Amino acid sequence: MHFIIRSAAMAAFILMLSLAGGAAMAASAQEEANRQTVLAFYEKGLNQKDADAALAYVGNRYVQHNPTAPDGPDGFRKFIGFLREKFPNSRSEIKRSFAEGDFVILHVHSVREPGTRGRAIVDIFKLENGKIVEHWDVVQEIPENPANGNTMF
Repeated sequence: MHFIIRSAAMAAFILMLSLAGGAAMAASAQEEANRQTVLAFYEKGLNQKDADAALAYVGNRYVQHNPTAPDGPDGFRKFIGFLREKFPNSRSEIKRSFAEGDFVILHVHSVREPGTRGRAIVDIFKLENGKIVEHWDVVQEIPENPANGNTMF
């Protein structure tokens, strides 16, 4: 009898672990879906300079935390229009991407004029229901004479 109770407890414990593992896998799948959404948004918007295609990945609100950029789709369209007009050959290379919960973080090398050093950017996106709803960024020029031999990437 003692063995049966212990076996039942062990079976319940194993079931609980398997259910928890399934939840972890589902979360990982959602995080990967969020990461892919942001990567597609970035490619369509920043590299292809197609604001409307990029905005397909944005939710019903787009809160911009960059103090120089207005909220909403119109602000994003204006930014992409600025890139298309002033820096038609600009390119952003995503060096790293991370997803945790509803957030995706990109580490980006952005070059507005080919042949220049460019800028190091960290973009942070918040998603809700698989759509981008908020954006933060930190931008740093790549110096000509850095104080160390490390790269910014």
